[in-house]
Amino acid sequence: MYEVELKVEVPATLEAVRARLEALDATREATVVQADTYYDAPHRSFAESDEALRIRREAVDADADTAVALHDVDHEARVTYKGPLLEDDSKTRAEHETAVGDGETMDAALTKLGFEPVATVEKRRERYSLEGYTVTLDAVEGAGEFVEVEADAETEAEIESVREGAAAILERLDLDPAEQLRTSYLELVLED
Repeated sequence: MYEVELKVEVPATLEAVRARLEALDATREATVVQADTYYDAPHRSFAESDEALRIRREAVDADADTAVALHDVDHEARVTYKGPLLEDDSKTRAEHETAVGDGETMDAALTKLGFEPVATVEKRRERYSLEGYTVTLDAVEGAGEFVEVEADAETEAEIESVREGAAAILERLDLDPAEQLRTSYLELVLED
């Protein structure tokens, strides 16, 4: 499975993008709060190999009117490995993800194995679905506001058509796919 993603920084406000999504009859799925803790491996540098290993803690906040602290609410945790980027035209990677019962226990296991936490990226995400794509409006602490359009490709042969579809959705949202960022939120937060 390949995650094909196009991400652009929001030029003005997320409100304009929300209005376009509504005009396009996108379905609002949920608003979530996420804390992603990224790790580096003891045997190689993920920054150099362009890989990522993280534990994501996520809580659903359907109202989206107030911030939710993850320690105050029930949340789920997932561990994700992302391989190196596969192409220059998008943030396409092989991705392996699974739920874990307890993020803190998983963190302890990784740390005992020599994996070191690099940073935690916190964000509020509003998820919409539109024509088979997930459109996410992200407010990332320490980095800014972004829109991601993504879908999965089952084979490498499907990557280009999925990427072209994501670009078309960005254009319909009055965003320029040529302005896409291939930089991860982790890299953006670490730059500051």
